[in-house]
Amino acid sequence: MTGMRGSRLVAVGHYQPAKMLTNADLAELVDTSDEWISSRVGIRTRHVAGPDEPVDELAAHAGAKALAGAGLTPADIDLVLVATSTAIDRSPNTAARVAARLGMASPAVLDLNVVCAGFTHALATADSLVRTGTARRALVIGADKMTAVTDWTDRSTCVLVGDGAGAAVVEASEEALIGPVLWGSVPEMGHAVRIEGTPPVFAQEGQSVYRWATTQLPPIARQVCERAGLTPEDLAAVVLHQANLRIIEPVARKIGAVNAVIARDVVESGNTSAASIPLALSKLVERGEITTGDPVLLFGFGGNLSYAGQVVRCP
Repeated sequence: MTGMRGSRLVAVGHYQPAKMLTNADLAELVDTSDEWISSRVGIRTRHVAGPDEPVDELAAHAGAKALAGAGLTPADIDLVLVATSTAIDRSPNTAARVAARLGMASPAVLDLNVVCAGFTHALATADSLVRTGTARRALVIGADKMTAVTDWTDRSTCVLVGDGAGAAVVEASEEALIGPVLWGSVPEMGHAVRIEGTPPVFAQEGQSVYRWATTQLPPIARQVCERAGLTPEDLAAVVLHQANLRIIEPVARKIGAVNAVIARDVVESGNTSAASIPLALSKLVERGEITTGDPVLLFGFGGNLSYAGQVVRCP
């Protein structure tokens, strides 16, 4: 690792529970319809984990797939970072449970709770730690079981959520193939997305988030490209937090990524919070819609109201 100055994505992976919930299924639970949901948020299906599928299990499945894609074993990892806001227990944390499920020996294990922007925060953290030599190779996971914190009588939120996990392996490289992060928050809007109470319940002020994302996010995303030494036209793909298709499409257009594939995994997966970006990225790679070395903008936003973005090179 001597002389390494950057880091790179080696491989990605994802996992979703087998059970799928359609808009028609939801119409039997609350006063809604496929047309109402599709026209407002663009979601048609979402995956739902069962009571015997905790969030660390989802995370471990995605992590194992990323390791296999990289041709690595659990022993090759010395840092596990899990971004999640739906872990029920405080200790052991989700990363420790993932490490145990995967049979790792003695990795550092950290959870990050930055809600929907969690994965891009975790990736930036791994990038920094690998660059400095603090970690040799990191497994970075975004995983959430949003259906466990959902009020199924509230049609404004229950139609949005899904469960899943996405993962990436990060290691040192001679070139900086994970671009500089641009991150921050809007503290006065911290109430706009919440998972509060006992038991915790997801709630949001959808219109406030929509207005902020569609007006404030595009110039920030363009700054992310500038930090990476690129223009939006150079991007091969844009992977925004998969919150709502009515946010994703206008924001991508305003960024100016005219040559990019736009991730629209929200249509089939719903809002999976911290899982949404790595889940969507892994699917783009798996389907061959982006190839090795392609520049990809990742941008998470949501709870707190936090945001973080970076340009990465496709593994």
